[in-house]
Amino acid sequence: MTVVGSKFTDTWPVAWIQLGATDKGSKLKYSTKLAPISVAEIFDPIQWATTDRTGTVEFALASYTLANLNRAFNTGTLTTVSGSGTTLLTKLSPPTPGNELRAMIGFESTDGTLRSIAYQAVQGGDLEMDFMRAPDNTTIPCTFNFEVPVSGNPVDFWAAGGARTGS
Repeated sequence: MTVVGSKFTDTWPVAWIQLGATDKGSKLKYSTKLAPISVAEIFDPIQWATTDRTGTVEFALASYTLANLNRAFNTGTLTTVSGSGTTLLTKLSPPTPGNELRAMIGFESTDGTLRSIAYQAVQGGDLEMDFMRAPDNTTIPCTFNFEVPVSGNPVDFWAAGGARTGS
């Protein structure tokens, strides 16, 4: 990553696919559950131990395409049935359970000062799509759940410049 003038100035590698606009932005959740460690002689816990940690990123894709729907299904099979160009007919078949493809999910703030990457995530939310009249539009809701990749760290965060680092 390259930072100049307190902003990221590099571009994401070509392998990254932009998913496009979202309906209302994205929501990153990271939850840690703790349990008390107690001893007989003391009423209060002597320590709190981490027992569970989960992370997700949620968004609703505003671009309703088979390519985005395929990503929401964790990469199934897109098959050309017939035709080409304006006569093209394409079919999407979701993957069979257990054959879902994991994805890396990256985020960069619009001002170019914050980035995050979830290194391995699988979409596990409900795909409930409402087809309504204008001005509403149909979106593809996604909830990508973080998994522990080989590197051992599910997510990392970066700040460009000192203002986003804080004190």
